Amino acid sequence: MVKSKYILPLFLLIQIIILKILPFFPDYVEGFYSNNLYIRISHFSRSILGKIPFSVGDCIYAVLIVSIISWFWKIRKTWRADWKDHILKILGKVSVFYFLFHLLWAFNYYREPLFEKMEIKREYSDADLLAFTKRLIAKTNEVQYQITKNDSSKVVFPYSQKESFKMILNGYDNLAKEHPYFKYETLSVKKSLFSVPLTYMGFAGYLNPFTNEAQVNDLLPMYTFPLTTSHEMAHQIGFASENECNFIGVLASVKNDNLYYQYAGYSFTLRYCLGIWQHKNEKIFKELKKKVNVGILKNYQESQDFWKKYDTFIDKGFHFLYDNFLKSNNQKDGMESYSKFIDLTLNYYKGKDF
Repeated sequence: MVKSKYILPLFLLIQIIILKILPFFPDYVEGFYSNNLYIRISHFSRSILGKIPFSVGDCIYAVLIVSIISWFWKIRKTWRADWKDHILKILGKVSVFYFLFHLLWAFNYYREPLFEKMEIKREYSDADLLAFTKRLIAKTNEVQYQITKNDSSKVVFPYSQKESFKMILNGYDNLAKEHPYFKYETLSVKKSLFSVPLTYMGFAGYLNPFTNEAQVNDLLPMYTFPLTTSHEMAHQIGFASENECNFIGVLASVKNDNLYYQYAGYSFTLRYCLGIWQHKNEKIFKELKKKVNVGILKNYQESQDFWKKYDTFIDKGFHFLYDNFLKSNNQKDGMESYSKFIDLTLNYYKGKDF
């Protein structure tokens, strides 16, 4: 008979084996979990915690961190003598954490890819990208000028963070009219209590998979706030892939009736397109950049200056860890997956007006 102290560690091994098999059954995950069980779990979590003004998940993390440090301090003198028991306890706790992580949200990593669900091609040529970037420049210039009445003025976001969270729902409502599976109900978006360390780590926001609260870094330049929030809300409705959440976040922003939200979506996408050209062809990049309104470039500089203030070895370390975390969770591109939303966005808008 297996001793009780081995049960949870063995359960961890079983979970790992199951997750190696799960990528072969995306339709099952999509039907049973993402479109069924997860919808119920997430709706319940957001209904319970959504009205609480602070981040419950961040508080839980804080207590958990203190508890872990306290436990290691407590066993420091018995570690050598009882190391086997201590390792089994650690594996047991990891097993429970791993199970809850997947049950409450992370099985979504194994659902049907969005490009298949929406029947969007993933391939594009340089000519497609160039045409798309030029269209995007024209549209972003247009929205920037409508807001500022001056092509040299940067966009200054006029709403508070609390107002911004509620106003983002308009974009999701409009998006759901075209694609019902993007419907968002019961707002649960919070300013992160850990915004300062989050910034040093190089992250704009994250979803707490245990409480289903979307956490947004409240130190961010405000013109980027709508897109960051929309991205985290996409995680809340069951999309785990970072490129898919960027894509959904862009659509929810540009389909908002408010020009400031549209600007957040268009300027975000344009910045990535320009970045691709800068890497691909410096000459084309410089030609394209000349066509971008100076006000938009000032907003980009605002973001660059913000992140530069917090640029240390810490963010590089966390990006390395998160890159490997994504790769271990069925996202083979790791951190690079963030930029892969361009193929979805470009092909989605092929033959469509912005």
